[in-house]
Amino acid sequence: MRLTSRTVDGRLIVTVAENRIDAASAIAFKEALRSLTDGFGGAVILGLDQVDFIDSSGLGAIVAAMKQLGGERRLHLAGLTPNVDRVFRLTRMDTVFPMHANVEAAVEQNDS
Repeated sequence: MRLTSRTVDGRLIVTVAENRIDAASAIAFKEALRSLTDGFGGAVILGLDQVDFIDSSGLGAIVAAMKQLGGERRLHLAGLTPNVDRVFRLTRMDTVFPMHANVEAAVEQNDS
């Protein structure tokens, strides 16, 4: 699973450089995200603009990553493609995660 990361204004931005987060990649995704976020104290923005498909395993991996961050750090989602956005809305996960049009909007709007 290819993830890239950078820090902007005290926020860790992690971009998924894959077009799928599914059963075949969910464990690798979760482990890669955990290694990037361990020891980081601020909010995390997950850029999903390259992801065209997510299944229940991928959704579960993102939820697990949110839980791993703990209560004091938030996981923001940014740049969801229409298919991925639909999955989050159908499963009502759009009420769990702060969702932003793109990474830039997440950085501007993100206060925690």
